[in-house]
Amino acid sequence: MPEIVPFRDAASLFADFQHTAFRLETRRGYTTDRVGARYQAFMAGTMPAYEPDSEWSRLVRQAVAAGKRFERVRLVDDPMTDGQRFLLASGLGNVRAGEDIRNLRRERAESLGLPLFDFWLFDSRMLATFHFDADDVTLGVELTTDPAVVLRACQARDAAWHFAVPTAEFQATVQSGT
Repeated sequence: MPEIVPFRDAASLFADFQHTAFRLETRRGYTTDRVGARYQAFMAGTMPAYEPDSEWSRLVRQAVAAGKRFERVRLVDDPMTDGQRFLLASGLGNVRAGEDIRNLRRERAESLGLPLFDFWLFDSRMLATFHFDADDVTLGVELTTDPAVVLRACQARDAAWHFAVPTAEFQATVQSGT
């Protein structure tokens, strides 16, 4: 059985990576979002505002200023779930902070054989695979540097990135109905 550590125990990876931090998001929603005030406001019709002073925005800006990259591909259903609509709307703030977030239809991801689990990949060397319970609560992450496992994650990242659409462009197609 793999060792699963609390996500906070892997937080140092965000400060220590040298070049790239890549996230594949595959869930239809996240409990951490649903219990937040921003999500509740979004569900009531208020678009999430960019929060330049949030810890995440500051971290991303500092990393990007140092020449590092934050990249993310989110799988999106058709029709989108409320959680996916929230991430699309709130993701624009992450993009303003310096993340390159792209979206990929789940149907396309499945045709590419992409994994259906969430992970962070740091510098193509360290993989943090998320574990969730049935209610989308993060149980923790499994960390590995096993070359074969990391290689599969790198291949998934490359395929996802190639076919994914930048957030602003994706949002425009969703809003126009195309």
